[in-house]
Amino acid sequence: MSDYTATPLREMHAQSLDAPRAYSGVRTRRMLSFVFDYTMVLLLSVPAAIIIFVLGILSLGLAWGLYAFLLPLIAILYLAFTMGGEKQATPGMRMAGIRVARLDGGRVDPPLAVLHGVLFWAANAVLTPFILLIGLFTPRKQLLHDLLLGTVIVRDREGL
Repeated sequence: MSDYTATPLREMHAQSLDAPRAYSGVRTRRMLSFVFDYTMVLLLSVPAAIIIFVLGILSLGLAWGLYAFLLPLIAILYLAFTMGGEKQATPGMRMAGIRVARLDGGRVDPPLAVLHGVLFWAANAVLTPFILLIGLFTPRKQLLHDLLLGTVIVRDREGL
């Protein structure tokens, strides 16, 4: 039975995550990708809001209660299919040249991607934007939810 950390691929992955270049400019890129991604979520919610409006008229207002779940549901699906997908990055992250990586070398699957987003919003609700300050004091520029989940945001290419 082989040791989990002794495989050459995992050692190469660990070394690439320790390179300072992997984190150069990550905070700025992360904030830019956040703005882009949540603009996309808002744009995706417009057609869904129109459908809920029509359903509300047809159901004499009963379907309008779905508005409470609209943005969280679209954001969860957006994260699951993008960050939890093949490229391990949302469209905003790809535009900024960053991606999410697990410290153990595994892939980020859709449930982990959703949990990453949910923990971000939960930490943001409790700590407000002060959660960004944590990134100033961690060597890999990780935020609270990154530390809890064993993930890190790294540069994927030169970009920007």
